[in-house]
Amino acid sequence: MKNKDFEKLFFSKTRDFLDEYLTKQCSRSPHTVKAYRDALTVFRKYISVQGFSLKTFDFQDCTRDFLLGFMEHLQKEGYEKSSCNQRLAAIKSYMWYVADGDITQQQTALMVSRVPFLKNPEKEKALLSEECLKALLSAPGNRKIEIRDTTILVLLYDSAIRLSELLALKLSDVNLKSTTPYLRIHGKGDKERIVSISEGTVKHLKHYINLFHNQDAPATEYLFYTFIHNQANPMSPGNVERMINKYAEKIRSEHPELPAKVYPHMLRRTRATNLYQSDVELELVSRILGHASTQTTRIYAKPSLEMIKSAMDRSNPELNAGQPLWPDDEAELARIFGIR
Repeated sequence: MKNKDFEKLFFSKTRDFLDEYLTKQCSRSPHTVKAYRDALTVFRKYISVQGFSLKTFDFQDCTRDFLLGFMEHLQKEGYEKSSCNQRLAAIKSYMWYVADGDITQQQTALMVSRVPFLKNPEKEKALLSEECLKALLSAPGNRKIEIRDTTILVLLYDSAIRLSELLALKLSDVNLKSTTPYLRIHGKGDKERIVSISEGTVKHLKHYINLFHNQDAPATEYLFYTFIHNQANPMSPGNVERMINKYAEKIRSEHPELPAKVYPHMLRRTRATNLYQSDVELELVSRILGHASTQTTRIYAKPSLEMIKSAMDRSNPELNAGQPLWPDDEAELARIFGIR
């Protein structure tokens, strides 16, 4: 194949896009890069169904109608609308990357960018009520492994840390001796942030570290670990998810209002919402969560019923003044209404 012909192939620049541009230039997380790679892989399989191959599918073949057909195919395959949109967004991002390096592809990139996303009504995200939260955090017992589980649950909520960030924590990231104890969290895009933790969380951490990082414990720099085949390894996300589900089921009979599925991110979302409802400024909540923009944080800015009632009361002071809105004098009412 001639180099000129190769440059026309749609997938000719995917390796550079994924391994160089996203990873090195944009410093995207491995999770984000994997999502883009998966999206382009799904698209590659679709072109095969349509009779194309990697050696025959050109940029000019990626038309509006072709992409609309791809979105329809995904829905028939049972993908959620949000997943369909994520795959389309990856293709749009890839095409703009290609167009930045090749001006002849800008028309194709513009056409791809105008393919509409599927309308996906926003669903109300489940939160843990105060009663459910207290029950979940106190669900583990006093055995050694349960003390670890309590520490994980408390840390997920108190610091509003992402699960991936929690499992990446090292002992050196935990500062309990400072006047204000804190965690040094390594977030998305290699961004680092400092988050303070409460005195209660400090007590849980000290107890956990004394049990799991003493002189008899396995040598590892990771705060949370699993010990398999005589070797300490970072704990997997699946372990934490299964642990949370176990304790959720344990308390469900006494708390039937508990969401059907409880997962690690629900603790982060609950904490963020509670901070906002406690009148913590959105900018500060954004910094605690590690968001690059407060626009992202707004999804957690759900006002409580008390906040809504207070706002409505403030906007209608005359309804809450304790005085009748209309005078009892019929003659005065007639005058107000412009009659005699």
